[in-house]
Amino acid sequence: MKAHTRFLGVDDAPFSFKDERTSIVGAVVRAPGYLEGVMHGEVTVDGTDALAVIAWMVNRSRYKEGLELIFVDGIAVGGFNMVDIRALSKETDLPVVSVTRRAPDTEAMVRALKKRFADWEDRAAVATREKPFPVRTAHRPLYVNAAGVTAREATEAIRLATVRGALPEPIRIAHLIAAALRRGESRGRA
Repeated sequence: MKAHTRFLGVDDAPFSFKDERTSIVGAVVRAPGYLEGVMHGEVTVDGTDALAVIAWMVNRSRYKEGLELIFVDGIAVGGFNMVDIRALSKETDLPVVSVTRRAPDTEAMVRALKKRFADWEDRAAVATREKPFPVRTAHRPLYVNAAGVTAREATEAIRLATVRGALPEPIRIAHLIAAALRRGESRGRA
């Protein structure tokens, strides 16, 4: 990947588990940090529509043709609405990289899924399918899953898209916009 590569970062808006739906935002960024466009969709809190909504946002977008990779903040949006990165990569014909700041506790996640959902096994399969690998940053490691790219290519994309801090700029910008949609302004760390 080269400088000025276009990436999409996807993150959800803050929500309450009492909410039926929540916004998700996609930020199209030309690396390292030039915002070119924004996408918006809504997912069901704790639903099963994350894959369909994100694929719809990407596939209908005029920005799709220039995208090189999709970054997703974590493996779920809107609570436990799981993002199957392999299926998303296939649906969009783009590589997908999920990024988290902390090493996922998959055992705790599976226990929570088991308590809350009749389809917990399907959700747990998505949560445990990929084994995250650490990517060193200037601050602390990120934990990454990748579909459609190698670990080396995912690491290169993260480094190319990170301006400061640990998170790639497309995810950071999507987070700020999503928070502003919900709260009127962004706050907290992205």
